[in-house]
Amino acid sequence: PQVNPKNHAPDPPSEAMSASTSSRSKKDVGQPTLSEDGKLKCYQVHGRKFEVDAHYDVTKVVGYGAYGTVCAGVDTRTKVKVAIKKMAGVFDDLIDGKRILREIKVLTSVCHPNILKLRTALEPQDPAAFTDIYLVTTLLDADLNSIIRSKQRLIDDHVKYFMAQLLRAIKYIHSANIVHRDIKPSNLLVNANCDLVLCDFGLARTVDNNSLTGYVV
Repeated sequence: PQVNPKNHAPDPPSEAMSASTSSRSKKDVGQPTLSEDGKLKCYQVHGRKFEVDAHYDVTKVVGYGAYGTVCAGVDTRTKVKVAIKKMAGVFDDLIDGKRILREIKVLTSVCHPNILKLRTALEPQDPAAFTDIYLVTTLLDADLNSIIRSKQRLIDDHVKYFMAQLLRAIKYIHSANIVHRDIKPSNLLVNANCDLVLCDFGLARTVDNNSLTGYVV
């Protein structure tokens, strides 16, 4: 990428969003069980196994659907709050498998404050026979779609600030010849400070400079 992410950073609006409005509802995941070797913690989330490295404490479920399950957690080594996304049965469908691989490749190749940061992918216990993938990313409070549908008051400064950050993200990925192809409010994550990041690169494509303008972002 050719764009310096520190240049032209917009000023945040003077009115922050309500933390109580932007925070996702908490759903307790209960106490984990520890693996025999002490390397893994296993939680039960919606009746299914949610298995993470032992240095992560999972605190609540923040998202659930066909795309996978997302839980909020804490890296106990650094005390950093993270989001942990489980994608189950990643080899069951070829198209879904390619989409997951594409997203991981994009997130590992970009670095920008308005792009969701992939902190790590958890290493499977059995590399020859695993079926689930766990991605650890930055944790934000909500997606923009839920904010728009809530009673949260959005003023013009909020809209301008969100748009400025979104345009920075688009300019950055386009400088790397990447097109997102699925930009919508539910793929824009925000927090109470009005920081915004673009996520879900499963439909993204890399293109050459000559064909970039022919794509819809």
